[in-house]
Amino acid sequence: MADDATVTVRADFETREAADLAVEHLVQQVGISRPDVFVQSAAAANTSGSKASGGDASHGNTSRVDAPLAGNIEVSVDIEVSQHPKVNRIFEDLGALRVSSY
Repeated sequence: MADDATVTVRADFETREAADLAVEHLVQQVGISRPDVFVQSAAAANTSGSKASGGDASHGNTSRVDAPLAGNIEVSVDIEVSQHPKVNRIFEDLGALRVSSY
């Protein structure tokens, strides 16, 4: 009898760049369908992360005001229990601050 139990895994990232990489790794390495991966602010305010990176980083002497750094980015996904170790490893390898599951 196969174990078809599922678990939701959530991870918080400091940058949008890290969150986007996590999504791509979940899709490409685990085979999770892109619409089944959710990305949102980990706090109430809209945010592009808590730390600037990639296109969010300022260039030269100018600071960006259109990419608020108001908190972490949360990535969540519902997976089969058998995928749990691989998903956790992906999140940890990409620098997730917090990984939880339920």
